[in-house]
Amino acid sequence: MEHSANQIMLRGTLAELPRFSHENHEKRFYQFPLEVERLSGAVDVLPVLVPEEVLCAMDLSGGTMLEVQGQIRTYNSRSGGRRLVISVYAEVLTACEGEAVNEVLLTGTICKEPVHRQTPLGREICDVMLAVNRPYHRADYIPCIFWGRMAAQLGRATVGSVVQLTGRLQSREYRKVLEDTIELRTAYEVSAMSAEIL
Repeated sequence: MEHSANQIMLRGTLAELPRFSHENHEKRFYQFPLEVERLSGAVDVLPVLVPEEVLCAMDLSGGTMLEVQGQIRTYNSRSGGRRLVISVYAEVLTACEGEAVNEVLLTGTICKEPVHRQTPLGREICDVMLAVNRPYHRADYIPCIFWGRMAAQLGRATVGSVVQLTGRLQSREYRKVLEDTIELRTAYEVSAMSAEIL
């Protein structure tokens, strides 16, 4: 049985116009940031990568919001030190109206020892790196965070355990201390709403 699922649906507003990103196997890709408001009023700014043909096929007359259906994709960037680059790969783009949406469904394998800790305010939190299989023997490595009872449960899980979760993709800024400067960076992670170990 194939233990992988990777689906994301976002509905938000375009923060900037799409700009050319790169070409791969004679396909052109564009990227843009999408602003998705949370119930709390905070806004996640999420990077969307879209193939040129999907962008060209989009009907803009449907409204002021943009709906993205696709997958979370990751790769290791070697420029400026090794780091994981995370984006939303758009398979379908639709202009629409409605409420903001940020829904993720993932099934993947824990590929690093979970890190279980407490926040300064005493909330339990667990960081988990999930490997989600893609066709052609590739995988996406997606950082996930779990809270409360789920954090305690995932903190006891072992590398190789298969986890299914629903949640949302969120962005947060942090300060990275380098040798002589402090750099403001953005991290992306899936905050789990529900999870089970399969």
